[in-house]
Amino acid sequence: MRAPDFDNLRRILDRQPPRRPTLFEFFLNDRLFDRLTGPRDWPNADGLGWARRQAAAYAAAGYDFIIVGASDFRFPYREQAQEASLSLNEGTLIHDRRSFEAYPWPDPAKCDCSHLEILPRELPEGMKLILNAPNGVLENMMRLVGFESLCFLLADDPALAGEIFDAVGSRLLRYYQMGLEFSGVGAIIDNDDWGFKTGPMLSPDQLRRYVFPWHRRIIAAAHAAGKPVILHSCGNLEGLMDEIIALGIDGKHSYEDNILPVEAAYERYAGRIAILGGIDVDFVCRSCPAAIRQRSEAMLERSRLRGGYALGTGNSVPAYVPDDGYLAMTSAAVGPVKLA
Repeated sequence: MRAPDFDNLRRILDRQPPRRPTLFEFFLNDRLFDRLTGPRDWPNADGLGWARRQAAAYAAAGYDFIIVGASDFRFPYREQAQEASLSLNEGTLIHDRRSFEAYPWPDPAKCDCSHLEILPRELPEGMKLILNAPNGVLENMMRLVGFESLCFLLADDPALAGEIFDAVGSRLLRYYQMGLEFSGVGAIIDNDDWGFKTGPMLSPDQLRRYVFPWHRRIIAAAHAAGKPVILHSCGNLEGLMDEIIALGIDGKHSYEDNILPVEAAYERYAGRIAILGGIDVDFVCRSCPAAIRQRSEAMLERSRLRGGYALGTGNSVPAYVPDDGYLAMTSAAVGPVKLA
């Protein structure tokens, strides 16, 4: 197991070559956690057993960080039925001004972020925390209002839509600001899915008016604290990439071969924004380990001298991703990983 060194990821986010190949991943899965650490009980008297497990697994796999929430802050939702997918229209709580005003808006300042003080003392030397959000500005808006209802609201009552966006965005900004005060935090993930296969969820003008301003404030808060920002956003955002880069984002995560392969994304945007991950999840699922390792090695070689790239999947590693495929990818950066 190699020693973590968060500075390598920081160099990548500064669009420089790292001192060694570097991994980035948003999420792994429980089966991989057990294979990387062995099934065991983690000290959990303070409720942080899950984070200790993640830290051990990420260190064993060769990562330089773990990803945690800044606090226990969440927007209350109504329960939704979920199987292989989740409806973007079910379970909404805000339908009009009356329900907007009656909604129990949570206060980030009253939420617990003590783990950001505790965990850094327990992490392996050189490892840092990366903070992510309990969904982003647009994602929370769609959970509260519903996607179809949001589209109607933007046409019928844009003022109310703006007030709801502001209620969501201002709380997410405060959520991040609280977490950024801790020295063990190395970066944030500004996670908010803005697109689908062929384009953005809202029109570019609507994103500019309602969504991007809050992300600009979140990015500015992170930079004021000396922390870089990683955008995790799925979908086809090609028509918006110049504006996304202009927001001040340091690195972009989430790529699909059927939208823009990571190799093409790197050639198009290298030097302007760091490219993270991108080895397509479907490719990792369907390809043989030799092909996965070959593509991963080629991507590391493509970026070796120019920098600004960390190896990982295009999105995350859910349980349906074969372990052998995932380990073939990471072996290109860290060599074979010893499993428990």
